[in-house]
Amino acid sequence: MVQVHNHISHHLSHLRLLALRRSFKLVALSSAMRDLRPSMLSKMELRRFHAVAITAAIGCIAALANPAPVRAQSADLVLCDRIAADPADPDKPADVKGAAEIASSDIATAIKFCKRASTASRRALYQLGRAYAANRQMAEAVGAYRKAADKGSTAAMVELGTLLANGSGGERDETQARTLFARAAQAGNARGATNLAALSANVGGSSDPVEARAMLAKAAETNSAEAEFQLGLMMANGVGGPKDDTGARAMFEKAAAQDHAGALDWMGSFAESGRGGPEDRNAAKGYYEKAAALGNEDAKAALERLKCPLVLKTKSGEVWTHLCF
Repeated sequence: MVQVHNHISHHLSHLRLLALRRSFKLVALSSAMRDLRPSMLSKMELRRFHAVAITAAIGCIAALANPAPVRAQSADLVLCDRIAADPADPDKPADVKGAAEIASSDIATAIKFCKRASTASRRALYQLGRAYAANRQMAEAVGAYRKAADKGSTAAMVELGTLLANGSGGERDETQARTLFARAAQAGNARGATNLAALSANVGGSSDPVEARAMLAKAAETNSAEAEFQLGLMMANGVGGPKDDTGARAMFEKAAAQDHAGALDWMGSFAESGRGGPEDRNAAKGYYEKAAALGNEDAKAALERLKCPLVLKTKSGEVWTHLCF
């Protein structure tokens, strides 16, 4: 390591020396030009020459002070990102948009370029898994996800855990799925936390709901709408901790601001009943309308209830008609 450091230092010193030599040559040349007879160069030409010489010298020094990156991002990774990046992947660069699903016409291209880039990038490994999954090559997808997860990709942990939980990637393994979700959640992946909570609920709460709620709270700090919604549900129902209508409403409101259909519906319900905050039927209607536009069936039913709040029933309890206003 010391030898490498000395070699680099020697190399940088050599480059600085070259730059100084060039600078001195330019300055010396400029000085020599001043000795030329006025008839040979006009004053304007001399000024231009001096400016060019000084600028060149400064440029040499600035180039050494701000060296260009040694290694640029590979073209294979750029193409892999463009067509196979996951919008929810924490590894994804901010300037890459990503796609929720890889277009069928891009699958073969994604596999080709992501496979090339995967030798040097865990993000590309994960995206290769996505491309294989889109092509229904589930064994290959599991292999790519597992390699990416081993390298620390939390997005790969979540996808691999999902395949293991539902058995779509082979034999079901809920124990390993829970471990993967927990690893992702501990690293701050919002989907890992929400999937862990969902898996716990599906198997009868075999995991600690207190731990799941704590992980959701951590994930919600990343402004994940799904984590905020799931945490709101746990708060509203008193699961994994005390019942907290005010806190639940705050979580639903944050998720609703990101157009989460479920959160919009629950915000409508809270606003309609005054739960966890002020009662506001007009606001409730607005939340329901947004949720209904996103396809939420409960919100559609709530809108009908708001329009026709009074129900007339027969003696047997059957609905006879609604009175609408």
